[in-house]
Amino acid sequence: MKILLDPQIYYFQKFGGISRYYTEIFSFIRHKPDSEVILPLLYSENEYAREQHLMKESFLMKGLYKVTSALHISTRTLQKKRAGRYLEQVLSKTEFDVFIPTYFDPYFLSFTGNKPFVLTVYDMIHELFPEYYADQNLRIVEHKLLLMEKATMIIAVSENTKRDILNIYPHINENKIVVIYHGTSLTKDHNVTVNLPADYILYVGERANYKNFHFLLRSAAPLLKENKNLHLICAGGGSFKKEEMAVFTKMGLANQIIQKPFRENELAHFYAGAKCFVFPSLYEGFGIPVLEAMVCGCPVLLGHHSSFPEVAADAGVYVNLDSEEDLKNKIQLFISDEAVRQEFSLKSKEQAKKFTWSHAADQCYEVYKKAISEQKRPVAG
Repeated sequence: MKILLDPQIYYFQKFGGISRYYTEIFSFIRHKPDSEVILPLLYSENEYAREQHLMKESFLMKGLYKVTSALHISTRTLQKKRAGRYLEQVLSKTEFDVFIPTYFDPYFLSFTGNKPFVLTVYDMIHELFPEYYADQNLRIVEHKLLLMEKATMIIAVSENTKRDILNIYPHINENKIVVIYHGTSLTKDHNVTVNLPADYILYVGERANYKNFHFLLRSAAPLLKENKNLHLICAGGGSFKKEEMAVFTKMGLANQIIQKPFRENELAHFYAGAKCFVFPSLYEGFGIPVLEAMVCGCPVLLGHHSSFPEVAADAGVYVNLDSEEDLKNKIQLFISDEAVRQEFSLKSKEQAKKFTWSHAADQCYEVYKKAISEQKRPVAG
C-alpha cells in the first residue's frame, strides 16, 4: 500500500499537536512490510518530521534556510511554493493508493481524482465557538465540511468529536466515521533538569478564550495568597501580556504566577513535579495535555464534559466549572494530602497505558486499507 501524506501541516507548525499526531502515526506505519509512505516535503522547520526523517530533505533548501534565517528573512512562503511544485510532480508521476490530508485546505481535490482519501477531524471548535475566531479562520469551517462530505473515511479523535460532527452535520454518513484515540510518547529525560519551585499548580498551553484560564486563576488565588511558597506555573502559551500582568499585580500575585517556556524534552518534568495539573478548558477534541499529565503520574483536575471522561475516566478529578470554590477545594486536597495525591498518581499512570501511538497507528492503517477497498467496490445498480 502506497500512502501519500499531505505536507500542509508541516508548513506552519514547528511544534504542535497535529504535526505530532501524523509524525507519530507514520513513524510506525512506514515500518510495516507492505507499506510505503510518501511525504512530498523538501524541507520543514517542524521538529518532529526532522527527528523521524519522514521527509526527503533537500540540502539546497536546508542551506538556503540557514542563510535566510541568519538574515531574519522568513522562508515559509518559499518553502510552500517549492513544496507545492514538488507535490504536483509526485501527484502526477507517482502511483499511490490513498491520500492523507493533514489539515483542511482542499487544494488536493483537483489532483487526486477518484483516489480515496482519509480525513482526520481533531475537534469541532471552530463550529462550536465561532466567536473566538477571526472571519478568515472561519473558512476552515467551509473547507472542513467539504472534505468531510467527500472523504472516503473520517477518523475522529474521540467519541465526543464524532458526536459533534453528527450533531452539527447530520447528513454526514455515520458509517464512514471511525474513532481512533491519540497516544503519547512523552517520557522523562533524566539527563535534563528544569528549574521549578518546590510547590506549584500546573497549567499548560494557551490561556485565551475557551481555555478558561482565568477561572483557574480566580479559583487558585485564595490558596496562593495563603501560601507564599505556592506558585501557579503556566508552561508554554507565550509570555504574559501586559493586561495579564496587570491582573496578577492587582491581585498581589505577580511573584507567584510564572510563565515558563519549555523544550520538548523538558515538559515531563513540569508534570512530574506538580501537585496537580488543572485543565479548565471548555472544550477539546481529545485533550493531549490530559494524557501527558497522566503518563507522568500527575493528578488531573478537569471538567466532566467534552472528551475528558473518555481520556481520564476515573483517574481524573472532575470539577464544576461554574464553581470557583469547588476547584479551589480540590486543588487544596492535592496540596495538603500526599496520600490522595499518590492514589491519583497511580490511577493516572494505569489509565494512560490504554493510549499508545503504536495501537493508534495499527488502527489508522486498517482504516486506510478499508478506504482503498471501499473506493474499489463497484457501485450497485
